[in-house]
Amino acid sequence: QVQLVESGGGLVQPGGSLRLSCAASGTIVSINPMGWYRQAPGKGREFVATITSSGSTDYADSVKGRFTISRDNAKNTVSLQMNSLKPEDTAVYYCYAYYRAVPWWGQGTQVTVSS
Repeated sequence: QVQLVESGGGLVQPGGSLRLSCAASGTIVSINPMGWYRQAPGKGREFVATITSSGSTDYADSVKGRFTISRDNAKNTVSLQMNSLKPEDTAVYYCYAYYRAVPWWGQGTQVTVSS
C-alpha cells in the first residue's frame, strides 16, 4: 500500500505562482517515477510532469518553462513549482507514484487561476 497526500493548492491570480507538494508513505522501499497529472472541469486527466529517482524529468508542452518538478528521494516527496500561471492551468492536480510497477494516486488538490 502507498498513500499519497498532496498539499499546496489554492486560488491565485494569472501570472502568479503556487507550489504543490506530495508525500508518499506506506511500506515502500523505492517509488519511481513520481509526478503530476491534472484534470480540468469537463476534460480528461492529462499528464503534467514526471521525475525519476535519478532526477530525469519530462513535462507537458503546455507547462514547459513555467513548471518545475523536483523530488526528495529520502523523504519520498515530490513537488511542483508552478510559475506564470494561466487560467487554463485551473484543474485538480493529482500526484502519482509507481511502486512495483503499480500506479498509486493522491486525492487531488484544486488549483484555480482567476482574477
